[in-house]
Amino acid sequence: MRIFFLLFLSFLLIDISYGQNLEWNVNLHGFADNQEFASAGLPSSTTFGMRFSPEVGLRIDSTSRIRIGFNSLHEFGDKHNFAKKIDPVVYYNYQNKELDFYLGAFPRYNFLKNYPKALLRESHQYFRPNLEGFLFNYSNKNFNQQAWIDWTSKQTETDRENFVVGVSGTVRSKNVYFSHFFTLWHNALTSVHNPDDHIQDNAAFNARVGVNLSEMIFLDSLDINVGGLMSFDRLRDVYDWRTPKGLLLGAHLAYRSFFIQDEFYIGEAQSIGFGDAFYNSKRYNRLDLGWNALKSKGLEASLLVSFHFIPGSMSNQQVINLRYNFGGNLPLKRNR
Repeated sequence: MRIFFLLFLSFLLIDISYGQNLEWNVNLHGFADNQEFASAGLPSSTTFGMRFSPEVGLRIDSTSRIRIGFNSLHEFGDKHNFAKKIDPVVYYNYQNKELDFYLGAFPRYNFLKNYPKALLRESHQYFRPNLEGFLFNYSNKNFNQQAWIDWTSKQTETDRENFVVGVSGTVRSKNVYFSHFFTLWHNALTSVHNPDDHIQDNAAFNARVGVNLSEMIFLDSLDINVGGLMSFDRLRDVYDWRTPKGLLLGAHLAYRSFFIQDEFYIGEAQSIGFGDAFYNSKRYNRLDLGWNALKSKGLEASLLVSFHFIPGSMSNQQVINLRYNFGGNLPLKRNR
């Protein structure tokens, strides 16, 4: 029923909007993520499927647009559901020079893809592709600041109310940069009182300083950074704030379509609600070997092989991603 309502609304918008621009966009995301994590005591799984997300909307003027559509997931091999999950896409977007503002249910990928996996794990792009709330972004050549809220659950008799808040930014000066990332997950209660349920506040902060040496060597990219990771976790009326801390070292090397990325963590065991579970270890090293097989207008294809090292075990992971994004616009004019 949601799809039929969205289609009806789109036709209604077109009918009343002559004199503006009709815009459309279609995104296809095919993915395969094979995780062999049993040796680390974590679940092993294979996620294999495709997302289809069409949008249609109006460019109202030089700064504002409205879009509606849906985002559907099909997991290959599912014999019972062709579209296992359908999420509505409905949002308002304001763009003016360095400012970018979104309100509604809109795709998250382009805004959060650079978040550290310690704060937001990879599976979000498969199973929660939209942000439902708002996002504000200010960006110029040497400065970026972003803030968002994602309302992840409405309070009912059986469901807890919870949401995630994020703040991130980067400041650059020539080859040196400083970046920071913050998330807060507030996990409240259901509408029915249960003495065994307690409100949880869970936050994490990562700050790092890095240097980009790409212009000084033969490689296409060389980035080295160092920073800290700290989380904050409290279960009200059960335990007070717990604040584990640790050190992060990172490096990224790229030559043509191939890249190597390494991140090493050492410190106290973290507890981050939406973060990668490997950071629950006091020492963790992730090594990524990647190949950007295709990268052209509207088309991206990549292969990633990852190795995860914690004391006493080594796990591995293989990820294939294919993204195809295309769209256009059409001026709308009423015949007189």
